[in-house]
Amino acid sequence: MKKYFTKKNVLFVIVFAIVGFIALQIPIAQVEGSKAKFMLYDAFAPVAGAFIGSLPGVMAVFLMQFVNFLAHGAIVEDVGTIIRFLPMLFAVLYFARKGKLNLVIPIIAIIAFIAHPIGREVWYFSLFWIIPIVAHFLRDKFLLARALGATFTAHAVGGALWIWVFALPAPVWISLIPIVALERSLFALGICVSFVLVNNLLAFLEKKHILNLGFVIEPKYLFSIFR
Repeated sequence: MKKYFTKKNVLFVIVFAIVGFIALQIPIAQVEGSKAKFMLYDAFAPVAGAFIGSLPGVMAVFLMQFVNFLAHGAIVEDVGTIIRFLPMLFAVLYFARKGKLNLVIPIIAIIAFIAHPIGREVWYFSLFWIIPIVAHFLRDKFLLARALGATFTAHAVGGALWIWVFALPAPVWISLIPIVALERSLFALGICVSFVLVNNLLAFLEKKHILNLGFVIEPKYLFSIFR
């Protein structure tokens, strides 16, 4: 476990958790059927594992959510608040590295969704979750594919849990289809922007010897002045 608790990882987890906590205070939209909300954090958190690895990234995201939970009095407004803890952790894993889990999670989510009586009525809603499966094979070529895969993985986990916990009627799921398409497209673009900005910020800090902890920097996403 020592390799996960290096100086750079601990520092990054703390800094990322603080920034993520701030992003968690900026709401974007209400989650249908619950008091939970989508936050700016949804477009920021998935990039965590890309720079220090999947496990430390998951730790950072869990920490920012847990601190936010305590900061708001540790009160669970409904089950949706708890469910909101889980999807983003899988988005972090998806964005951090390419692995079989990226394929397994959306497949399980599709099966779980269709297994519900209401899910069988609106089975086509789960077609959204084919996106992370396709994106898995394109993620190394296109940042947008990687971002789409991450955000739709989070959506798959959340959606599969949501239908079993809240059993929203079929018309609600149908009405959500255009909203999900727009919302997740925006989140994917936000993830791309967040990743490029953080990637270049870390490159700048290392170039100026302000920070030299060996973060994973992806050269092809650097601005020309940092190459």
